[in-house]
Amino acid sequence: MEIAPFDWLLLVFVVFVSALWALLEIQIEGPHGWARNLPTWRLNKKPWMDFFYGGAEVTGYHVYAFGGILLLFHLPFVWNASWSWRGEAHCLGAFSLFWVMEDYLWFVLNPHFGHRALTPERAPWHRCWIGKLPVNYYISGITGLALFLIR
Repeated sequence: MEIAPFDWLLLVFVVFVSALWALLEIQIEGPHGWARNLPTWRLNKKPWMDFFYGGAEVTGYHVYAFGGILLLFHLPFVWNASWSWRGEAHCLGAFSLFWVMEDYLWFVLNPHFGHRALTPERAPWHRCWIGKLPVNYYISGITGLALFLIR
């Protein structure tokens, strides 16, 4: 499947914005991943959380961050006053790819971690792994790319 030039530009933009968000989150969290030391509310573990959060703890910080970014990804619909299923698929695909890239870049760019620290021991908030990556990277990455490429 061929990716249109505009789609390439959008993917580059999503990578750039995810790097900026990762750098912001590094400033907020420092060496303590998944809002471990932030003054935020936390939900007691529930079975449904494994599906949406990959087994990670649900925090107010993450609910509001994910929700805010999701709304920002929908801004083109507000500006254009035009919505379509294809546009929604692209939006959700880009949103999904954003969070996979942001999380990975949080490790790569964080001076307290680095790429080699992306391990179950150093990132216990990622509970399920396949090979050297968290399962949600595969699920969100493949789903995001598939949604993004819908024609």
